[in-house]
Amino acid sequence: MSAHPQPLDAQGGSSVGAAPASAAVWRTRLWRPRGVLAVLGALLAMGILGSGTGYTYGRWNGSAAPSPQGMPSDPAGVRKLVVQQQSDRRKLLADLAKEVPRGLYVVIDQTNNRLYLKRDENVELEAVCSAGSGYILKESATGGRKWVFDTPRGLFLIHNRIDDPAWRKPDWAFIEEGKPIPKDPSERVEYGTMGEYALDLGHGYFIHGTLYERLLGRSVTHGCIRLGRDDLRKVARAVTVGTPVYIY
Repeated sequence: MSAHPQPLDAQGGSSVGAAPASAAVWRTRLWRPRGVLAVLGALLAMGILGSGTGYTYGRWNGSAAPSPQGMPSDPAGVRKLVVQQQSDRRKLLADLAKEVPRGLYVVIDQTNNRLYLKRDENVELEAVCSAGSGYILKESATGGRKWVFDTPRGLFLIHNRIDDPAWRKPDWAFIEEGKPIPKDPSERVEYGTMGEYALDLGHGYFIHGTLYERLLGRSVTHGCIRLGRDDLRKVARAVTVGTPVYIY
């Protein structure tokens, strides 16, 4: 006898051999899905009954569940607490509303490289920008000066708007390029690198343009905020001296 059931033809006989009808019926019944499931169900039930569920059950004694720490147990005390919490919430929302900037301001999300020009709670412009890379540059492997190219976080103000700015390259720019630091100051001046406008944030940081717009959206700068030409024009023409800039 084969170890596997043989397929049956339409007349109930085997299509591969002339086995007795009783054998064909026996094989068919043995491999019915219902029979297999029934056996498995019985074995599972026996296992559960034999080992238990792991839970213990007892009669409820009628006592109420303990109140959370600090929560009144009487209804009047609960109502008083709810009123107090609602009052505290209103006060908190009012205090937060006082901290929301008013008028025109700039928000820079340097993690996602996005700049937002906002008026009150309305976004007037969302622009892709580039912030500091976080790269560390050392003057030499054995020591010397070190620079960290991060964009600072905090509240800044627009100090000045410079049209057609020129970049006065600092020492690290030459070290990064592997070039000697020039003695002639005029050799440090580079035109066109910063785009059409530079918005001075103080401490040597600017919002300015870039020659490499394909890199916008990446953290690749030396600490300044770079914008594309069209977005820079919109921001530069909207802000004034004293406009707040929030960087986080």
